[in-house]
Amino acid sequence: MSTYKDLRAQLIALEEQALEVRRAELDQILAEIREKVREYGITARDIFGGRCTSGNNKPKSSLPPKYLDPTTGATWSGRGRAPAWIANTKNRDRFLIKR
Repeated sequence: MSTYKDLRAQLIALEEQALEVRRAELDQILAEIREKVREYGITARDIFGGRCTSGNNKPKSSLPPKYLDPTTGATWSGRGRAPAWIANTKNRDRFLIKR
C-alpha cells in the first residue's frame, strides 16, 4: 500500500508531465492556427467580430480641474463624488480655478 508521501510525489510528477505535454500540444496548435490565418487571410475581426478592433477604443480624456484646494493644492473636476475638502461647502465659488 502506498503512503500519502508517495502518492503526493507521484501527483507532483504527473502534474509536471501534464504541463510539459500541454505546452508541446499548445505550440503545435498555435503553429497550425498561424498557418491557417496566413493561408486564408483571417483577421481578428473575422474571428471575434467587431469587439476587438473597433475604433471606439479611444481612451477617454480626463476633464480639466475646475476646483482647487488652496491649502493642499488638490484639484477636482466638479464631476463625481466631491472630495472631503469641498464636500460640505455650500458656496464653492471660492475654490473655482480662475482662467
